Amino acid sequence: MTIRAVLWDLGGVLLRTEDRSSRMQWEDRLGLPRGELSRIVFDGEASLRATVGEMTTEDVWTWALEQLGLPQIERNPFARDFFAGDRVDQVLMDYIRSLRPARKTGMITNAWDIARHYLETRWHIADAFDVLVISAEERLAKPDARIYQSALSRLGVQPQESVFVDDLEANVAGAKAIGMHAIRFQSTPQILADLRALLEETA
Repeated sequence: MTIRAVLWDLGGVLLRTEDRSSRMQWEDRLGLPRGELSRIVFDGEASLRATVGEMTTEDVWTWALEQLGLPQIERNPFARDFFAGDRVDQVLMDYIRSLRPARKTGMITNAWDIARHYLETRWHIADAFDVLVISAEERLAKPDARIYQSALSRLGVQPQESVFVDDLEANVAGAKAIGMHAIRFQSTPQILADLRALLEETA
């Protein structure tokens, strides 16, 4: 069956932390081992709850600063520095835009409530997608089958008419479980080659 829609994850695929120096400076200041700052922010209770809409982005920063023993007055510089090294993959974004209008495009991301604002005003990539499905807004997170089904319903396509790209195997497996094609992202050249092959095969 022809692939009518290509859906993408955000973090780790289209948006990646290419420069970790600003996080490392905070880790040095706080005496933390490498990678510990990301673990605290992303894997902590507040982030997990914010991902499903139970807490706000501001709540996450409040919680993280408390864990780190930092005063709340440092919230803005901390948040700014934490994301300072994130970069949008412009090669992939150009490819996504080239898919339209022949194919529909969508995003399914496990993200906090600030995500849509950032997609529209900071990263300027929201316009490349027919639908943006953000876990905090849905109150559901991948790999829950319902979040994939929500995206497909809005796009008006069947699972077998779609392909989903994610960097986490659990989320790839979740998409496959409902009948979608799914490919795990490892690098930009790899995903472009794999997608092109699949789209040609199902044309």
